[in-house]
Amino acid sequence: MKRALVLVEGYTEERFVKDVLQEHFWSLHLCLIPTLLVTKMVKDGPNFRGGVTTFKKFANDVGRLLQGAGDALVTTCLDYDGLPADFPGMETRPTDKPSAQVAYVEQAIAAYFDDPRFLPYLALHEFEALLFASPDELPKAMTDMSKQAQFQAIRESYPTPEDIDNVNWPSKRIVSLFQTYRKALHGPLVAKRIGLERLRAECPHFDAWISKLEDFAKQ
Repeated sequence: MKRALVLVEGYTEERFVKDVLQEHFWSLHLCLIPTLLVTKMVKDGPNFRGGVTTFKKFANDVGRLLQGAGDALVTTCLDYDGLPADFPGMETRPTDKPSAQVAYVEQAIAAYFDDPRFLPYLALHEFEALLFASPDELPKAMTDMSKQAQFQAIRESYPTPEDIDNVNWPSKRIVSLFQTYRKALHGPLVAKRIGLERLRAECPHFDAWISKLEDFAKQ
């Protein structure tokens, strides 16, 4: 059984890996192991976890995982929007469409570590974009189908869920419709109900990451 260590931004992404991705990759004999970012170390106490603060801290986490990974793959599941400016590629991004920008930053991060076992993935623009892959599942989960048409209209305003812009982030659009939305509770639940197949069909950048993980599993 091969392993892939997935460095995740928070508990939502951790649950997403466990609840949505693990079963698929288990069938390919690849075990995905989510690991939360360590954002603050406290002497004689537990680690405080969640969120990307600086590239230095991120690099420490990646380096720690690579050091102990052996022949395992190390990958990430982080939001592209809100990524600190000190990350490789952020200051030199092309003035192009977001899909080209995020690919550029991912390549720059990969080049920094220069390790074939490392595969960076940044969610475009953020995790909540995936929830727009279905016009029905989030309104159902929020038990408020009266907002379904508005939710669907947002999705239909963009070519893909990943194109929903960072001027008004997907998460902010969701909260504007469903004030009781809680990312850690509803995010993984809705993503699981949508299903991996539809998430991949609707979100090409996400699909490309999954395909690369599948390629690793089949090597």
